[in-house]
Amino acid sequence: SSNKSSFYSTRRAHHAGSWYQDSANELSQTLENYMNEADYVPSSSVLRGIISPHAGYSYSGPTAAYSFKALRHELQSSSSPSSPIQTIVILHPSHHVYLNGCAVSGASELETPVGNLTVDQELRQEILQLKSQSLSPEFSIMSKEDDEHEHSGEMQYPYIAHILHQCNKLNGIKVLPIMCGALSVQQETNYGQALGSILDRAHIFTVVSTDFCHWGSRFQFNPTPPPAIMSGGGENRNNNNYSMPIHEYIEQIDRRGMDLIAAQTPGAFADYLKETHNTICGRHAVSVWLRAMETISNNSSSSSSSSSSYHISFVKYAQSSAVASKRESSVSYASAVATRQVTS
Repeated sequence: SSNKSSFYSTRRAHHAGSWYQDSANELSQTLENYMNEADYVPSSSVLRGIISPHAGYSYSGPTAAYSFKALRHELQSSSSPSSPIQTIVILHPSHHVYLNGCAVSGASELETPVGNLTVDQELRQEILQLKSQSLSPEFSIMSKEDDEHEHSGEMQYPYIAHILHQCNKLNGIKVLPIMCGALSVQQETNYGQALGSILDRAHIFTVVSTDFCHWGSRFQFNPTPPPAIMSGGGENRNNNNYSMPIHEYIEQIDRRGMDLIAAQTPGAFADYLKETHNTICGRHAVSVWLRAMETISNNSSSSSSSSSSYHISFVKYAQSSAVASKRESSVSYASAVATRQVTS
């Protein structure tokens, strides 16, 4: 379905003025404040990707700042050679449209209040031309409407544009959004294998967009901690007979998943999702990325190449609020960095 009419020139910033500020000055000040508050741990490894949340900035902007601060540091790094990054691929889920497969943005540029991002049309063409027996369906192109209504990619764009502007690279570095639809584990594997050698290129950087647990009756997901073992009429500190506060239980569920992502075990991550049904909205994007890295490490171990494997660590975890009762709800956010050891 890659007919010319499915491309469009500009993806408008559909959520500006609601999910984040539409004034360039205010927005860049907000993002800068979040990044100033975030910690950054210097690393001798090369940053190759990040996981970042995608809620309204007042909710998840401070968490996203942790991973984007690492990206800014990578791009600004004065050490030689300078950063090879030329394209940032954004893997994000689909919240509004049912998509069987993966779709690239059809835009030539992505509008943000802090500067427009240029889409890497050559890389898009290469991905649209990927063919193999297992790629079913092949990569498609989002419609302009689906692209603009989806917030999970868009919430990454102002941060990216803000950082590129600061590094004088707004015209030098391109982007390519890829929407990951409702994929089976087999499809996740197939798309990951197809993207592996592409995401492995030194000049391509990956941003994976996901939130973590959506807890509460409005999300149809509200498991509660096991009951407390009551001893002789002692006061239960939670007043609800749970063994721990609900928000701690939510964090336990999230951290199990985060640990499996950090361990780069996509099979175990898939089993965990099946067992817990944790509402990690970007799970398919995360899984495609994990499968891509699995492909990369399989390929590099079979050849005696100097490339070494990836290391993923979570640098920030937060919840929109600390749930104490079944009446409440919350969404969890986490930031992670993926690095690779430099091998000479």
